[in-house]
Amino acid sequence: MTQTRHEAAVADAVREQDEAIASLSGAYEFGWHDSDEAGERARRGLDESVVRSISAAKHEPEWMLKRRLRALKLFERRPMPTWGADLSGINFDDFKYFVRATDKQAKDWNELPSDIKTTYDRLGIPEAEKERLVAGVAAQYESEVVYNSIRDDLAAQGVIFVDTDTALREHEDLVKEYFGTVIPAGDNKFASLNTAVWSGGSFVYVPKNVHVEIPLQAYFRINTQAMGQFERTLIICDEGSSVHYVEGCTAPIYSEDSLHAAIVEIVVKKNAHCRYTTVQNWSNNVLNLVTQRAAVEEGGAMEWVDGNIGSRINMKYPSCMLLGEHAHGQALSAAFAGPGQHQDTGAKMYHMAPNTTSSIVSKSISRGGGRSAYRGLVEISEDAHGSKSNTVCDALLVDDISRTDTYPYVDVRTDDVEMGHEATVTKVSEDQLFYLEQRGLSEQEAMGMIVRGFVEPIARELPMEYALELNRLIDLQMEGSVG
Repeated sequence: MTQTRHEAAVADAVREQDEAIASLSGAYEFGWHDSDEAGERARRGLDESVVRSISAAKHEPEWMLKRRLRALKLFERRPMPTWGADLSGINFDDFKYFVRATDKQAKDWNELPSDIKTTYDRLGIPEAEKERLVAGVAAQYESEVVYNSIRDDLAAQGVIFVDTDTALREHEDLVKEYFGTVIPAGDNKFASLNTAVWSGGSFVYVPKNVHVEIPLQAYFRINTQAMGQFERTLIICDEGSSVHYVEGCTAPIYSEDSLHAAIVEIVVKKNAHCRYTTVQNWSNNVLNLVTQRAAVEEGGAMEWVDGNIGSRINMKYPSCMLLGEHAHGQALSAAFAGPGQHQDTGAKMYHMAPNTTSSIVSKSISRGGGRSAYRGLVEISEDAHGSKSNTVCDALLVDDISRTDTYPYVDVRTDDVEMGHEATVTKVSEDQLFYLEQRGLSEQEAMGMIVRGFVEPIARELPMEYALELNRLIDLQMEGSVG
């Protein structure tokens, strides 16, 4: 039997990708690493002495050390999750849990050590700040934030945007009031791990009726081989306030895996609004196991916008607890699973008050043998009468050797609700490619147009420069997808 042109192209693409992975090269453009003297000195493995040393290095109050130690015991007792991606190969003694890359945090890019400064110059972060594309910048390198700034006019209005370590020193009452209230230490094994060894992350507080019109940006970079990065982000939007927080992530390509297990806790108070945007582009030797959740009070709105491109294993399910009447939760996500990748993503919406609303839109793309999955939960309690929820999950298969799965879970405890769920799986066809090629596009350009059109509902929700970045990253991932 003769191969079709498309089947031959798929076979060629898979062969090219296998060769690219074997040589640890290819389209990933952030795979360089700087000198790693700090990482080479760091200890591998986790026990009570590691937790105590992290807390001591940061001069933390006693109550935080006690929380860390309790969380470590929970982590040791809790079993590894057996659903989702295969995590059985993780050995927690392989990772380095704390790497301090610089002695002090910089307030000016020129104050950073030259290798770290070069990294952020190559990533374009200082340029975004210069062009006033962001209202504040935080840059985490290894275990700690090495640079942090916020516009003077926002600081004058009482907006706090610092790393979480600094917040614990300078705003201890706020941290103590909210830390662990949305995601307790015993929530899951990786939440326990983060609570035990957390370091860095962003702390944001927006006062009543203050609106941060331009996004706050954070950037997370892993440089050390076998690094564990465990930032802790806590955002508090007081009544009537609003903020948009954007984060990006990259890491070098190494032969050993690194572990990224962050926690993001968000408190959205009455009539407040928060949007949290991620453009994740970890290298394919990062395990990304993140817990993200928001508590939304009466009339508040929480929006998650999630672009997942990199990491070998990605398990991430942004969640909203809709606690007050007319609270709203929304999750928009796009995931790209290439060769050797398992993207297990989705969202969770808990309707716990009357007349609450939620929306989930999930897009996934699989190629080169990659596997994607939508895993979602919509739960409507007995008290949540008049609530409405809608879920749309669409999957695109670029070839015949990739896989996509859907695991929706719906738990409705009252009759007076509106609930919708729809799912589609589409495969790029010979006819689609032929149609576009007849209008002057190459086969590669036609494939790229189909994929970009598929994720357009997510991309259009991003600020323009981040939408362009997401499309560019997808184009890079699609290189070699046709012969």
